[in-house]
Amino acid sequence: MTMTMTLTTTHARVAMAVSGWLALAATAAPAGSPVRWIPVLLFVVFGPGFALLFPQPGQLRPAARLEALALTAPVSLSLAALVSTCLFLVKGFSGTSFLVWLAAFTSVAALLPGLPLPAATRGAIERTHKPVKRR
Repeated sequence: MTMTMTLTTTHARVAMAVSGWLALAATAAPAGSPVRWIPVLLFVVFGPGFALLFPQPGQLRPAARLEALALTAPVSLSLAALVSTCLFLVKGFSGTSFLVWLAAFTSVAALLPGLPLPAATRGAIERTHKPVKRR
């Protein structure tokens, strides 16, 4: 008897919530080491965006998946800029505090339903063309 494990929405949400904390744990590696900066870079660039856009109810259509993928990096980097600006304004910026706030935000966002995507709601590319009736 073999058991196959499929990636469910719950698994994806847990992976997104944990990704920030793993990036924070990677900062314990020696400075300049790829083991340190690669997880941090990937999390900051993609983590919060995935947490906000991908836990969609149901399966996304191909156009909506493409839209969500295109938006993950800009959304993540915008949130990173917002968090770092707030930390600078309260004179509390450090690499650790930045990652803690971003990881906490991502963990909370992973628990919420994803933001609605325009391509997911209007059908975008998948529309069928109806013949035009001519008189």
